[in-house]
Amino acid sequence: MSGARFEVPAELRNMAERAIEQTEKAFDVFFEVANKSMAPFAHPGAEMSKKMLSLTEQNMKAAFDAARKIAVATDLQEAMQIQSEFLKNQFLNTREQTKQIAEGVVSAAKDVTEGKFKAAS
Repeated sequence: MSGARFEVPAELRNMAERAIEQTEKAFDVFFEVANKSMAPFAHPGAEMSKKMLSLTEQNMKAAFDAARKIAVATDLQEAMQIQSEFLKNQFLNTREQTKQIAEGVVSAAKDVTEGKFKAAS
């Protein structure tokens, strides 16, 4: 049984690649609109929201890259290896992103307590 391989048909791989491409384009539009809508705001919450949006965009790009690689995998073993590498990288990225978020929260709290951002009257 160890010699048996499950091969993904080329037609299925092509269909998956097209679906990934279309979905990625939709997310690109979403991130473009979201970034433009947040641009005029300048308060601690807005800065954190911009940072979170940026991190989400990075994570989505990584997910789409992994999905593209999986879509062209020729067998299940290759697909599982790609998925494993993606999860490992995302775990490491999550640690770094959590650190960035924590630093942003501390910075925003400091700005608020120092009166750098005042509530609109």
